Amino acid sequence: MMVGSLAGLAVPATSTVAQTASRAATPADSTVDPIKTMVGRLDLEQYKATIKGLTKFGDRRQGTDRNRAAVDWIEAQLKSYGCTPTERITYQYEPPPPRQPLTPEQLAQFRSRTRDRTAGSGGSRLRGEIARTGVNTDSLRQPDLALRKLDTPQTVGGERQEVYCTKVGTTHPEEMYIVGGHMDGIGWGEAANDDGSGTALVMQLARVFSSPDVKTDRSIRFILWNNEESGLNGSRAYVEQRDSLQGKEFPAGSGKYPEPKWLGMIQHDMMLFDHGMPRPDGTLSPTQRPEADVNIEFQSKSKFADASQKLAWTLANANDKYATDYPAQVGQHMTNTDSAPFQDLAPSISVRENERGAQIGAGWDPNWHQPTDMFKTYADADFRLGLNAAQTTLGAVATLTGATIVK
Repeated sequence: MMVGSLAGLAVPATSTVAQTASRAATPADSTVDPIKTMVGRLDLEQYKATIKGLTKFGDRRQGTDRNRAAVDWIEAQLKSYGCTPTERITYQYEPPPPRQPLTPEQLAQFRSRTRDRTAGSGGSRLRGEIARTGVNTDSLRQPDLALRKLDTPQTVGGERQEVYCTKVGTTHPEEMYIVGGHMDGIGWGEAANDDGSGTALVMQLARVFSSPDVKTDRSIRFILWNNEESGLNGSRAYVEQRDSLQGKEFPAGSGKYPEPKWLGMIQHDMMLFDHGMPRPDGTLSPTQRPEADVNIEFQSKSKFADASQKLAWTLANANDKYATDYPAQVGQHMTNTDSAPFQDLAPSISVRENERGAQIGAGWDPNWHQPTDMFKTYADADFRLGLNAAQTTLGAVATLTGATIVK
């Protein structure tokens, strides 16, 4: 964990054991801190139920009827929470021609080149033996016949949509934080972790912030990206359509801001599985490791690197104060995530179960893009990691937006 200080922000240097002991020794006092009351409204069973609800649409592959049905379901859920206005971004996407799968020889050559290129190169260095990675394209590897049938229809080009809702700030509606997760998946599973876990997290935060007694000074937008798996196309479409509208009042004199100024973008992508690095034989522990943590990443090479780092540490500090089980770790190699299109336009970070380049890409999650990414694969210890990430983000965003509870 990084040690030191940054622009007045306290940077934690305690160990996992010390942090856990500190949490256990400090009872929540909701009468003193209204944010603790809000964090207390997050519930493990509600979080699990939201992920379960998403999995009924299979992998939610973009450009399919099941994806469109999932978008409709997400919108209905957000409206049921009272998170309004609820709107959609519409864009066009044409998938590239399908590529032939790599032969075993080509795959071996690719992995060899990857090891040579990334050895000792910072955030992309590989840690542990490489387990199965990449995208499963073999339907027969899904033994559940009903799920295999649900996932069978493939992508068709054309119109795409993604849904979002906004908690409008009371004193500064012209400024906002964006809280996102992508709702599409691939791999012939249920996309329960990638990224049902991040989508459910965003939806649960929308539920808590939309309570009638919660007020914020600044606005918060909760958005569920589409087309992440095809190359961040949904978040790129949002940036292309909305960047130039930031902070502009419309209609003039109305006090309404369709696109408030972006104060920060917080992405959530794969929140459940931190079982450690692969063993020498390529297998992983079947249970969540005791030292599991929430990984918060910023991109050190971005134009907003300094501000993004401050935002990352704001979440880490919120984790210290509000998360119940797992600590947070801050890293500087954010990549392959829907916050990337924002990183040169606003402070942007990514919240994950593991480091994206050094761990997930090196096989630390054997369910990534695989048929095993199903709700039944995960235990409560896994789901609790996602809940702790939700506690972390909620605590930070509530602090940043001046959230209060009005009696």
